[in-house]
Amino acid sequence: MPVSYLSEPDTPTTSQATGLSQWFSTPLGRYVAVAEQAYFDREVADVFGFNAFQVGLPEYDFLRSNRMPFRSVTAAQGKVSFASDPQALSIQTGVADLIVLPHALEFSENPHQVLREVQRVLMPEGHVILSGFNPWSLWGARRYVTRPSNYPWRGQFVALARIRDWLALLGFDVAGGRMCCYVPPLSREKWRSRFDFMENAGDRWWPFAGGVYFLHAIKRVSGMRLITPKWKPASARNGLAVLPQRRTRARGHARGAQQ
Repeated sequence: MPVSYLSEPDTPTTSQATGLSQWFSTPLGRYVAVAEQAYFDREVADVFGFNAFQVGLPEYDFLRSNRMPFRSVTAAQGKVSFASDPQALSIQTGVADLIVLPHALEFSENPHQVLREVQRVLMPEGHVILSGFNPWSLWGARRYVTRPSNYPWRGQFVALARIRDWLALLGFDVAGGRMCCYVPPLSREKWRSRFDFMENAGDRWWPFAGGVYFLHAIKRVSGMRLITPKWKPASARNGLAVLPQRRTRARGHARGAQQ
């Protein structure tokens, strides 16, 4: 799958982007895409199983570091393995080991329904890794000074705490996460580079103010227990009769009683 943000000589400006994928080809979007690709590469590499699915942004391969034999990309349109609405995934129940959701929640009419679908298709102990724009950041503040029709500011930025609550209600345990993109969302790279010190110090000084957050959660199923085999003695496994043990001590006592 092509990673289109590596080189785009003729790219639209942020105000000209008509979709999230097109916005990722802008200078500001490439800055976010590089950070997200690096996170997903690290996070999906250690998730094992058979079936992995990426929901949304088919132009970017966020599953490229995963080693599962079956990896698919689904979205409502674009170059996908199969077309599917994130609110009604065309995936059988309980077959997925890994679901990746790059910005699938803030651009959905019903983000909680998207998570319900993820919970449905994941098998017990399955993983979901998602990314989203943080409303409590400089990126979230820009939504109030930018035209609401522009991407990505037209999205419904969902607070991290709310997503944690939704995941908990659906039976997920949060296994990890982080934030990135602490610099102001300036369209001109020349101005944005002057705030690189904020990116380097963000995790330490303002860890909850990153423009983009990531969450890694695992589906738990209550009442599950590991069923172990009933081990049998070696003689029983070989089809041999178990000989009774000799009670030599009891016989010794009986002889003493006769004397």
